[in-house]
Amino acid sequence: MKKKNSMKRTLVAPSLLACDFSRLADEIKAVEKAGADLLHIDVMDGRFVPNITIGPGVVSAIRKVTRLPLDVHLMIVEPMDHIRSFIDAGADIITVHLEACSHLHKAAAMIKDAGKKAGVSLNPATPVVMLRDILEELYLVLIMTVNPGFGGQKFIPSALKKIEELGSMKRGLNPSLLIEVDGGINVQNAASVTKAGADILVAGTAVFGSESYRHAIGRLRSPADR
Repeated sequence: MKKKNSMKRTLVAPSLLACDFSRLADEIKAVEKAGADLLHIDVMDGRFVPNITIGPGVVSAIRKVTRLPLDVHLMIVEPMDHIRSFIDAGADIITVHLEACSHLHKAAAMIKDAGKKAGVSLNPATPVVMLRDILEELYLVLIMTVNPGFGGQKFIPSALKKIEELGSMKRGLNPSLLIEVDGGINVQNAASVTKAGADILVAGTAVFGSESYRHAIGRLRSPADR
């Protein structure tokens, strides 16, 4: 009897931060056709991080041109004041930063009560142990492997140990939790990140800076499928 392949399938979430915004709809359709599993949308307010990106209006426009799940990452202060707007805009997953949200349980409940999926993100210097009391309420945890704010940064290698620590924690508290990793992900480090325990790889430049989106997504995903 042939043994089933027990290897997990890595999900790839192209980060729209790196796409050509003058051709946003075309870029979205291109990565969807190329095999993307979800779209990662970075929302920045110029306060929590130095950059300013998009708001609910653009998310609503994105929702109209794709069936892919919209993975909205709120890099903003006072995220609870804005969660409802992104729910209404069509977000499927909404992730807030632990460092910016004083009431994580309340934020997670707000997201889940609307039928959406709740996530929490950690900056590189924030230890995963701080998530212990909220982990059971979450769909995913997003580990930042660069300091958030701008695309194209280099991956911080010490993050691998952090991903492993989160993997150990989830086995005891929330085995179905997804571990998402964002920041400097490319074909050179994707295998190490996946081996450490990542389920979702967020990739901006590695996808949108490539000549073939399909080839780039396939190479990012392949370490988990061998």
